[in-house]
Amino acid sequence: MDHPNDITPAAIALNRFGLGARADEAPPGDPKAALVAQFDRYDPRPAAWAGEPDAVTLATRFATARNAMTSDDAQARRATAQSIRRDGYDAYRSAVAARLNSALTTPAPFVERLVHFWANHFAVSVDKGQVAAYAGAFERDAIRPHVLGRFEDMLVAVEQHPAMQLFLDQARSVGPDSPAALRADARNPAARRGLNENLAREIMELHTLGVRTGYTQADVTEFARALTGWSIAGGRGPQPGDAAPGAFVFRPNLHEPGARTVMGRTYDQPGEAQARAILHDLARSPATGRHIAFQLARHFVADNPPPALTDRLARAFETSGGDLPTVYRALVDAPDAWSPVNRKFKTPWEWAVSSMRGLGWRDVGDLKAAPLLAQLGQPVWRPGSPAGYDDVAASWAAPDALVRR
Repeated sequence: MDHPNDITPAAIALNRFGLGARADEAPPGDPKAALVAQFDRYDPRPAAWAGEPDAVTLATRFATARNAMTSDDAQARRATAQSIRRDGYDAYRSAVAARLNSALTTPAPFVERLVHFWANHFAVSVDKGQVAAYAGAFERDAIRPHVLGRFEDMLVAVEQHPAMQLFLDQARSVGPDSPAALRADARNPAARRGLNENLAREIMELHTLGVRTGYTQADVTEFARALTGWSIAGGRGPQPGDAAPGAFVFRPNLHEPGARTVMGRTYDQPGEAQARAILHDLARSPATGRHIAFQLARHFVADNPPPALTDRLARAFETSGGDLPTVYRALVDAPDAWSPVNRKFKTPWEWAVSSMRGLGWRDVGDLKAAPLLAQLGQPVWRPGSPAGYDDVAASWAAPDALVRR
């Protein structure tokens, strides 16, 4: 669906690539150069995020509270558990406000927009209660520091983060022939935990290769076996010899022994290194490059982006080894990205941010940002599925959605 307008290059830079114009900021004289210059101005820990804790801090706080539940009174224990849940949702609401304030004040709106893109690409959802406390920390810890780095580094940070581990139940995955599984079988075969393929499947289908790119169910299962042992430190407070709660840990006793074969390649690395080697190859796969290229082109340019643009971005991804700024520069330099015809429809999040920026907002103050965005139809970090929110107009242009705005 085309929405023809006489859009200037400066307006394209501000809206198609950025988060919307501000009345108190002059339009860029050299739009392409202005976009690339933002790479040097981007701050992964801006003032808006300064007060938001990382995942380990949050998990330690919750573990300490759980550890203090010494009362035998069931009602008291329920009250403590409810208090922990409230604290988790308070952390979520605070992080939503930080995200919105960062979008309103950033000197690098193109890069901030890319943060939002990647947070949706590697989606977690607070529909799963355990994730609510960590969703903001996920963007803070795993996305923001790597948005101008290598795709592979972001990929590893994402998959090891407690928000993703909890969302896709990786911490519950046990190798069928691992030492832990064999001991459990000896004690009580009916109570054993099994292999969980959620993380392996979503990494291949959504995070890297994309659908229908040549991998099989057997490849997913083999990758899931390689991922066994990838976990997070438990919630019972700091344990001797263990990492702090919420930190990534490798549990050798949960790891499925033996070599794995994924997409025709054999991986015989020991322990944690096995899944890391598979992730390395997935991150460098040409199929991953094409998948990421299409997603970026669809996000910034058109619901059905020109094939030449996707090809251009895929080449940049492959030749640079997944260096993300190289891919972003290829996007900025692409003639297709500067068409004066607008082919994108703003999501509720994009609309809210651009409206507030246009009105001169720099701080949401006492505004309850999380409920507001939920009323608009796009609650932050709550897409309800690992696929994230849709990035096409058909999902956002229905009459009832427009009435909400």
